[in-house]
Amino acid sequence: MSGTDKEHGEGNYKASRKYNEATKTFVESGRVDQAARDAEPDSDSDALQMANAEAEGRRRAKEEDPALRRGTSKDDAGSRGKPVTDRSADQTTTPKPGQEGE
Repeated sequence: MSGTDKEHGEGNYKASRKYNEATKTFVESGRVDQAARDAEPDSDSDALQMANAEAEGRRRAKEEDPALRRGTSKDDAGSRGKPVTDRSADQTTTPKPGQEGE
């Protein structure tokens, strides 16, 4: 890849625009529900494989979106401005590796 190549990597705006347009077209097509049904596991074995793959992905993820547990989106107006802890920012510390939960 040359230094003048602007079509690859994080700055690939053409590919991003193409993906976004294709996603919008698919959603507007009304085929989402059928695609979701088609993606369901066909057997208990498939369901177990899918669950294992999801668990492996979660193990590798940095953190899980807290909205997934609450059942609401990050942009939920009710969750804005609430402190995460009862301490102010200058009273918090970042734990060192191996000291989490102490």
